[in-house]
Amino acid sequence: MALFALVPAAGSGTRLAGAQPKQYLPLAGRPMLWHAVRALCGVEVENVFVVLAPGDTEFARHDWSAFGGRVEPLYCGGATRRDSVYNGLVAASAAVDVDDWMLVHDAARPCVPRADLAALVAECAADAIGGILALPIADTVKRAGKDEAGVQRVAATEDRTQLWLAQTPQMFRAGLLAQALRDAKGSVTDEASAIEQLGLRPRLVTGSRENLKVTYTEDLAIAAAILATR
Repeated sequence: MALFALVPAAGSGTRLAGAQPKQYLPLAGRPMLWHAVRALCGVEVENVFVVLAPGDTEFARHDWSAFGGRVEPLYCGGATRRDSVYNGLVAASAAVDVDDWMLVHDAARPCVPRADLAALVAECAADAIGGILALPIADTVKRAGKDEAGVQRVAATEDRTQLWLAQTPQMFRAGLLAQALRDAKGSVTDEASAIEQLGLRPRLVTGSRENLKVTYTEDLAIAAAILATR
């Protein structure tokens, strides 16, 4: 069974102020999206499907030739991440079998190490469900609550021993993932959330702190420093 990848890149990155959508912000001489795609092409993926907003004109302005024709834009992005991933899976279904593996990766995670990707693929390929890169929480976690004056205060200290920070890529069978996203209820912020609603328990594969998500302006400098070491 083949391995494919999908990158939802139809958003605007509202928390990172700028004239361009976040995925196209310059990073180490290339758009941030380019680095995310390069990471995925470091493993044996057949194609990387990039899901873009229907009116996207920026993608075609950049050079993707380094990836040997393995990058395919799909102009079917939706209002949410869930919509974009589901629309992308439907659009790619002519080329992807329901039992093929799909890696779903954030455009805003340009620094995922190759070793992390290789570990995810190796561990999930033999798993009945699939799984995600994630990082055990090392910090003390506080639950917040407001007092009578509306001031945020510590309400409780949480047990962190079973808490992990979800990362991407997340790897599931294409058909199973499409079904899960189609039927998911409520807020679905990652693919694993939809899989969990089916009563399944995705595998946790330990990632690394280098696989940061670029969310705020200062994250760009951190990502550039990571990429400069490679």
